This record gives sequence, structure tokens and C-alpha cells, in this order.
Amino acid sequence: MDRTERFYKIQAMLMAKPSVTMKQMQDALEVSRATLNRDLAYMRDRLNIPFAWNPTLRGYALTRQQSSDKTFELPGVWFNQQEIYSLLTMIELISKLEPGGLLLPHLTPFKARLEGLLDEGIGSAKEVMSRIRILPMAQRQVSGEYFQIITHALVQRQRLEIKHFARQTGQDTERQISPQRLVYYRDNWYLDAYCHLREGLRSFALDALNGVQLKEMSAKGVAEAELHEMFETSYGIFSGKNTQVAKLKFTPFRAQWVAREVWHPEQVGQVHADGSYTLEVPYGEDWELIQDILRQGEDVQVLGPASLKKKVKETVQKMLQLY
Repeated sequence: MDRTERFYKIQAMLMAKPSVTMKQMQDALEVSRATLNRDLAYMRDRLNIPFAWNPTLRGYALTRQQSSDKTFELPGVWFNQQEIYSLLTMIELISKLEPGGLLLPHLTPFKARLEGLLDEGIGSAKEVMSRIRILPMAQRQVSGEYFQIITHALVQRQRLEIKHFARQTGQDTERQISPQRLVYYRDNWYLDAYCHLREGLRSFALDALNGVQLKEMSAKGVAEAELHEMFETSYGIFSGKNTQVAKLKFTPFRAQWVAREVWHPEQVGQVHADGSYTLEVPYGEDWELIQDILRQGEDVQVLGPASLKKKVKETVQKMLQLY
């Protein structure tokens, strides 16, 4: 019986009886008195389990603050070593993803408890975290205040008044929106929403918001099927509805990576005898797809449609003029 199993057993005994003697615990756990003393000290000092020796009952008993408290769980005991490693990794990931420290203060006590469990019994928290690196790429800063207002509006189903900066025109527009969902895409946050100004669905980059205010008005609901058709059937974050299918051919060298990648949930890929790879992806707006094609350099060829080939060629020619 390992240490965690002993904790479970001690918990069950404390909850089942008014009090439990040392001998009863030793007999049930089949451990020495010294081992049992260490377990009890760890549970009391590190896990903050409310139990103590009761001289009247001549045994150990739970010390509940309220008599109406009928249940009790040992905090932290439910995680084994691998689960603690995974949870610490998740907390580290959240600290890199969410803006403005919105969630991290609430997770810090939990993180400290997990690190204490490792340090005291099954490993080194410092060693674990030194082996984990999370490196967001091209992450743009988002106001923590705006993020908090947006999440509140999403949960409470309220409208928002926003000031949105359009990078294409360099102008701010004020508009009222009904938020539908938050999206984390390529290390940045976006808000899918119904825009009452444009009377349609739009996706807004959170870092492009220069003002966010909560409105005391109910948000307009949009069916999940409509959201899926608008935002998920074609390529990229500002995708729009699926209107065309791009066909790309990758060299055998680049195919080693691309053949394992998911560019779109509805993509169609085929590995050929020479090791090359063709990929078909649906798209609406093409600017993000063109950027991803250019990232592949000489290892990709656009087979179709002709309009996409033309735009890629024109972009490459403009690039050459810079050199």
C-alpha cells in the first residue's frame, strides 16, 4: 500500500467512526507506528486536515467547525504524481495565455499546494517547472480589464459597446455587439459576436479594442449551426463562409511535417509515391491562407484555384521588389 492509498484509508476511517485509535490504524494499514506518525503529521501540517487527538474518546477524530457538515474530503490527496505534473503544466500554460492576470491569482494557492505535495513526498516542484517551457509566439497584449468585462458579458448574455480599431483603415468605429464566444487562436484572443451596426456576425481581435463597456441589454442569441457555418467551415480566423477550395502541393521534404498537420478540420490530404503531399482546404477570405503558403517558401506550389495562384504570384513579385 503506497502513501496515497494510506491517506485514503485514514480518511475513510476518520469519516466512518467517532474516533480511531493508533492501533486500529496500524492494523488496517499494516505499517509501523513511526510510519503512521509521519503520515498523520503530513496530513495535519501539509494538507491541513482538521483532525486531532480526542482525550475523551481516546482516539483521533475529525474536528468539524459546524455540526451540519456531513461530508469531508482530503484536499490534494486525489492527485498522483503524474496528475500533479499535468496540473502544474496547465497552470503554467494558463499564466501564459490569459491576459492581465485574471485567473492566476485564484490559481496561485492551488499551485502552492501542489508544489508542497511534490516537495514533501514525491518529487521536486522546482525541478519539474524548470523542465517546462511555454513560449507564446507573436502574442499581442490584451487589456485585463476589457477581458474581464467581455467574459462577464459572455456568461451573463449581455451586450457590449466597443470601440474597435480597424487596421486596414486606421480608424476607430463604435458599435454595439452581442458576444457569442471567445476564441484563442495562434496565441491571440478573438471575440466572435453579432454586430448590430453591420447586422451580421463578425470576429474581433481583442487587442484591437480601444474601449469596452457593458450594456444593460440582453445579447442577441445566434444558433451554433450558424456560428459554425460562418467561422469554422473555411480557413483562418476571419474566414467567413466557405466559398472555394485551395489545392496545394508540398515537396517530399516539407511533407514530413505538413502531412501530420491539421490546417482545417475538413481538409483532404494525400501522400504520393514520390513522398510529395497534396492538401485541399476550404477557404473564404484568402489573406491568412496566402500568409501560410508563403511561410512554406519553395516547398509548396499552389495548384488551384487560378485566383489564388495569381494573388500568391503577385505577392511574391512585390516581395522581390524589396530586395
